[in-house]
Amino acid sequence: MRLFNICKLLQTTKYLLYNKFVLFRGYLMDLKEKASKIKLLVFDIDGVMTDGSITYDENGVEYKTFNAKDGHGLAKMIKNGLMTAVITGRRNGTVDRRAVDLRFTEVYQGVKNKLPILEAIMQKYELDFSQVSYMGDDEPDIPILEKVGISACPSDAVKKVRDICDFISEKGGGKGAVRELCDLIYESQFE
Repeated sequence: MRLFNICKLLQTTKYLLYNKFVLFRGYLMDLKEKASKIKLLVFDIDGVMTDGSITYDENGVEYKTFNAKDGHGLAKMIKNGLMTAVITGRRNGTVDRRAVDLRFTEVYQGVKNKLPILEAIMQKYELDFSQVSYMGDDEPDIPILEKVGISACPSDAVKKVRDICDFISEKGGGKGAVRELCDLIYESQFE
């Protein structure tokens, strides 16, 4: 009797594990399908393309540090015809420089309400939300994250953001999170 119960338990456990794998695999397939439709990648800056630190020198000049791997991922997107944009709440000359270096399609700084800016970009390029990915890390990003085709965040995003995102990077902001999203989209469209 005990042997029968153990075998039954193992079969049940195997079945549950198999179903979880199938569900998980189905989720991955759905995410890759969404990624295959993306034409515009949009990013917040602080906490996404940087680690969220804000550094000032003695003259009050603000500095930001960006990740080279993220830059390479973005360059691959642009090289393959995808558009990239930044919509950020702060204004900083370092962001302008990075945007020029990477040839971003659109750059908007000092924006408190980001959704209308995204909608204007989408209208300009005749896109719908399913063709847009957005990576954000904090509450001001939620209105956009709730609408786009792929909502994404770094691993160290606030919980409210992580709870609603389709894609949570294994990397933190400024530490390769942008690259992971770029790689997902690249593999879904070009490999």
